[in-house]
This record gives sequence, C-alpha cells and structure tokens, in this order.
Amino acid sequence: MHASDPCPSPPPAGSVLRRVERWRGDARRLLDDHVAEEVPVAFVYNDEPFAVMMATPADLPDFAIGFALSEGIVERREDVAIERIEELIEGVEIRLRIPAARAQALALRRRSMSGRSGCGVCGSELLEAALRYPPPVASDVRVSAGALRRALADLRSAQRITALTGAAHAAGWASLDGHLQLAREDVGRHNALDKLIGAMAAAGHDPGAGFLVVTSRASYEMAMKAASAGISFMAAISAPTALAISLAEQARLTLVGFARDDGQAVYTHGHRLLAVPDDAAEASA
Repeated sequence: MHASDPCPSPPPAGSVLRRVERWRGDARRLLDDHVAEEVPVAFVYNDEPFAVMMATPADLPDFAIGFALSEGIVERREDVAIERIEELIEGVEIRLRIPAARAQALALRRRSMSGRSGCGVCGSELLEAALRYPPPVASDVRVSAGALRRALADLRSAQRITALTGAAHAAGWASLDGHLQLAREDVGRHNALDKLIGAMAAAGHDPGAGFLVVTSRASYEMAMKAASAGISFMAAISAPTALAISLAEQARLTLVGFARDDGQAVYTHGHRLLAVPDDAAEASA
C-alpha cells in the first residue's frame, strides 16, 4: 500500500472529508476523499413539527423558503419567516413562522415525511394528500435549442459538490438566452429544486421569465414543484415518469427529458422549444 496522499483542499459546504482505501487493480492507496453530506433537516412551523427531510446541509435558508413555497404551505415569500436554524446532535432544525390561517390549513393536511432523500410524498396519510395538481402556469416563454444547450453546459460547470463527490443533484435557473443565473445542489433532487426556488425568491427572479434545468429524472414531484412555483419550462437530463407527463400536460408546463448536447425529447407543450440554428441562437444571446 502506498503512503497516504496529501490532504485535499478544504471541502465546500455540503461535503466532508473521509478516509478511504482506493483500489486500482493490484494497487491500493489510503487518502482523504470528499464525500457528500446527508443529515436530517426538520421543518417546524409556528412551533409545530411538520416534516423531516434527508438533505445536504448547505443553502438551508433557500431550502426552507423554497420548500414552503413549492409545497403550498405559503403562496408568497412574504408569508414565511425563518426564526432560527439550529444544529443539533440529531441533525438540523429550522423554525419558521407563517400566518395563523396558513398554520391552520397546514394542520389539516399534516404529513409525516421522514424518509428517503427529498421524498416529498413519503408517509402521506391520504391518497389525495400525496397528489397535488397546481393551477396552469400563466407564463408562455420561448426557449431556443441553443439556449437550452448553453444552460446545460453552465449547470455542469456550476456543480461544485457533484464535481468533488459525484453524489449530488443540481437544479439551475437560466435566462431565456441560456445563461445560468442560479444553481443549487443537494443529495436529493427535490431538495435541490426547493433550494433553487428559495434562492430565486430571495434574488427576486421572475419564474415566468426563464427556464429550469435539472440533473435528474423528471418525476411527478419535480414537475409539481416547478409548476407550483410558476415555472413554465423544465428540462431534465434523464427520463420523465408517466405521472409527471400527465401533470405537466394539465399544468401547461413544457416538459423536456433526456436533454443532451445533441438533442432532447419533448413530452408536453413543445411549442415553447424553438429549433433555432446555432448561429442565430448565439446572435441573440
């Protein structure tokens, strides 16, 4: 076995260093490796526990606000305030304050969502609580194929935790010319999207004036969260589910899957994706 390798650079928020014995054929070496963090994150509204999510402990204020918005706990950013974020032995607790009327409505649909990373419907008590169909999105953006490719490339470059660990998903918000404005990462794909929605709210980005790119499959809940936030165009690098396609159709959400540099598959509301030649797309950027 070789001597230990030098310690790598300090890890970014959301990752830690752990000792690993790496094998390559007959050679072995001991080194410090970057590993993605995953901890329980508890949301407490008006002193009442609501959900525990397994998540990466980075960009937690964005996560808290985005989760409240995408889950319909509040409808406006102004209706939720973070009282404190506390690191406990067991994990992280985020205490939030919402209007009394929203707290009463929340109590009626209370769910226990402790479970897998970013699993937003785990433990739902009723079938009707597991599925939510948001109203149709109002915006009707147009995105060129060139802009979509540009956003995907920008998102790859923005994934710092993923580059070090290989264990995180990312969600990115791009302007209509394809330039990435924001990106967030998490071990859970739903959590990454919640963090992005929270970051967009904090930065004042209009969800009807750009488009969403994600490094995961397009599940029902990813489509639901996007449409709930008022986003009208979502592109995923992997496949959609049948339920996601059904929701996107009803919510007027353009759903693109298998988004790659050499093409994509358009499942719903394809009029928003424009087959603009590369030179024209570059000229408009």
